[in-house]
Amino acid sequence: MSEGLTIRPAQRADLDLIFAFIRELAEYEQLLDQVNATPGDIERALFGPNPRIFCDIAEWDGASAGFALWFYNFSTFRGRHGIYLEDLFVRPHFRAKGIGKELLANLARRAVDEGCARVEWWVLDWNDPSIKFYETLGAIAMEEWTVFRLTGEALAKLGRRAA
Repeated sequence: MSEGLTIRPAQRADLDLIFAFIRELAEYEQLLDQVNATPGDIERALFGPNPRIFCDIAEWDGASAGFALWFYNFSTFRGRHGIYLEDLFVRPHFRAKGIGKELLANLARRAVDEGCARVEWWVLDWNDPSIKFYETLGAIAMEEWTVFRLTGEALAKLGRRAA
């Protein structure tokens, strides 16, 4: 790990920072208008009685530089858990210091240590700098897969059907 860099698990006291990172990432991705989560939502998910998501904070010389927010998924084909990286973000003035690579390496170490089959994530098609960065790490685009999402009224309608 680079000198000056610390990666640590998030603590409840980091809630405002985590929420700020989420909003900064959304702004970078031109999706800020889609953020309707509240700090309370994030607090319940990360620090409630049964956490379903996890977060690592990167600090550079003590300054908050970035984060990785992730959760476990499962592959029935592999018969093992994996790690899904929901958000990876490094503040612009901390980029090119190896912080993003170390956040990913931290997750890869966890996956290997815990016997997970893989680490995976999505990236926006237009985000060429991130795509090139991920490719330098050996990550491959899953081009034969299409992402589907149920949300809003379609989710509610289908959910009512199952009731």
